[in-house]
Amino acid sequence: MTFADLLDRMGGMGRFQILHVTLLVVPVLLTASHNLLQNFSAAVPEHHCRVRLAGNDTEWPVVVVNRTQSLGSPEELLWVSIPMDEAGKPEKCSRFVTPHWHLLGSNASRGNQTQRETEPCHDGWIYDRSVFTNTIIMEWDLVCSLRTRRQVAQSVYMGGVLVGALVFGSLADRFGRKAVLSWSYLQMAVSGVCTALSPTFLAYCIFRFLVGMALSGIILNCMSLVLEWVPTKVRTVAGTVVGYCATLGQILLPGLAYALPDWRWLQFTASMPFFVFFLYSWWFAESARWLVLAGKPERAVEVLRKVAQINGRQEEGEKLNTEVLKSNMQKEMTLAQASHTLVSLVRTPTVRRISCCISSVWFATSFSYYGLVMDLQNFGFSLYLIQVAFGSIDIPAKLGAAIGMSYVGRRATQASSLILAGLAILANIFVPPDLQAVRTALAVLGKGCLASSFNCLYLYTGELFPTVIRQTGMGVGSTLARVGGIVAPMVRMTGEYVPYLPPLIYGIAPILSGVAAVFLPETLNVPLPDTIEDVESRRSPEPPLSKGQEQVLLQKLGPETAQDGGSC
Repeated sequence: MTFADLLDRMGGMGRFQILHVTLLVVPVLLTASHNLLQNFSAAVPEHHCRVRLAGNDTEWPVVVVNRTQSLGSPEELLWVSIPMDEAGKPEKCSRFVTPHWHLLGSNASRGNQTQRETEPCHDGWIYDRSVFTNTIIMEWDLVCSLRTRRQVAQSVYMGGVLVGALVFGSLADRFGRKAVLSWSYLQMAVSGVCTALSPTFLAYCIFRFLVGMALSGIILNCMSLVLEWVPTKVRTVAGTVVGYCATLGQILLPGLAYALPDWRWLQFTASMPFFVFFLYSWWFAESARWLVLAGKPERAVEVLRKVAQINGRQEEGEKLNTEVLKSNMQKEMTLAQASHTLVSLVRTPTVRRISCCISSVWFATSFSYYGLVMDLQNFGFSLYLIQVAFGSIDIPAKLGAAIGMSYVGRRATQASSLILAGLAILANIFVPPDLQAVRTALAVLGKGCLASSFNCLYLYTGELFPTVIRQTGMGVGSTLARVGGIVAPMVRMTGEYVPYLPPLIYGIAPILSGVAAVFLPETLNVPLPDTIEDVESRRSPEPPLSKGQEQVLLQKLGPETAQDGGSC
């Protein structure tokens, strides 16, 4: 009898599991929102230099109130004080040194404005507050010479996600999933509220880094506790529920941002519920699997008896003891004692090829994914509607990936998703800016394909690596995915010098990784390998898995599968 069979005896998918999963997935709605929150909290509104009249340093809005009849309308004052760009809008980063009143003449022409003396915006900027009443861009004037700090802030946040995965992953193995999850909820609440109260941009970046760390801790341990407490036959459903909760969080985010156009209130509102999550997290049951592997079988028996009692199986719980529990987990305990390091990923030729190819896929998928989803303002449509579209596309994308993996194969689904995503991104380079609907449709298609790639990656990576190094392989892959999320905003900065360079890089990366995926072995209807020798010789250590069991593997892989692409 296996541990899965033991769990079925304790009630299977009983009252405890239903309540446990529900309480775990509710915070996922807001963690997904935090991941993309900067699309709204750092939105860049229309802006231009603050205008003053030469000689008295008076701002034009004040002058207009006092001397409207003599000096004309605000539009006329902008006309004489700020150069216009090619689109006929005021320049964002310069103004005339002195007002050119002659431009108000009926026969006056703007002429060659580059010949007129201009200066930077020494007195600050005026922002359009019709959509967003306040963003970090407005508050700290992160425009013109400081415009790259917006991308820096996002990279700092993704750096926190990476560090959090490394720190909280090891802490969860040492102290347990429940304690680290509770701490992550508290850290998310405190650092999120502190972010909303940040007095400076530096403080904002520091607290966002801590938010990113907490997000990793929540994601890693959320998925672990969900999957380690539900029966095998419903793990696919449980994993799907978690994934679609993250998708729903992306769709709900624009509604929350629309209701709260001030970034401080938006950040505060998205963070406060985590205090509630922290309080009820102490009810969670620690993973019985972890307790046994950590040498605490007595506590594991206590927890399982409590679960059996809640599920109405108290008699089955009373029959359980440490000897029965250990015998049911003999295989897991044996594999946990096996000694393998990162070197095992490159020591043998087949595993080395798998490691290199799948790592490039993880990096490119995350790199292009965050390159797309963190640049929604460039499409020209309502930021709120674009976010809804980008979130909604995940629903058919994940379904399509599941169908493709089941009937076409993992390798073909993985490679085609990446190559199609890259082609959609590259195609946008050649679409004129005025065709906004076409550009948006291509971007949504690219994002959907990348979401499909993520969905396939979780399962495919776990099937490629043998049991003894599966978590190591997943860890390396997901780490590179986070590195891709850090690099993506930095690449966006190159657009300041060569506008087509970011989409070119974002498009080429998934195409190259899609080609690399072609060199991976197919794993559809192939039994899971347990040892490195199984992979090298392609031996079958166990009977082939049924289709239903194959779809369950994703939920068996553990916390590393849940990080990227908003899956948890």
